[in-house]
Amino acid sequence: MANKRIFVSFPEQDENLRDLLVGQSKNTNSPFDFTDMSVHKPWDNAWKTKCRIKIKSCDGLIAIITPNTLNADGQIWEINCADEEDVPILCIKTSEYIPGDKTKAKIGNRRKFNWDWDTIKNFIEGL
Repeated sequence: MANKRIFVSFPEQDENLRDLLVGQSKNTNSPFDFTDMSVHKPWDNAWKTKCRIKIKSCDGLIAIITPNTLNADGQIWEINCADEEDVPILCIKTSEYIPGDKTKAKIGNRRKFNWDWDTIKNFIEGL
């Protein structure tokens, strides 16, 4: 499988989950592989412009959905930007995530999948 460019979107407080996902992809037993294109450091005032360019250059976006997503304005913007740019989106949820109408209002009525290797592999292979 060719290496895909994936933007990983996550609430800032949950950076460790992004690190875990990227680490999973580097495991020799992992059924998927990708290049992490997520934003590692906050940018200046041109953040949205730079972020949009980065998202548009990706094959897909994986959004890590947690209870913190509701108040993660940057993550919400990234998900909606990917949608505007027709970049495929996979929402994976943590076990702590509880579905709610407020989160749906911010990121749309996207299906949220359990975080597992097969789901991520199928998404990446389908890009």
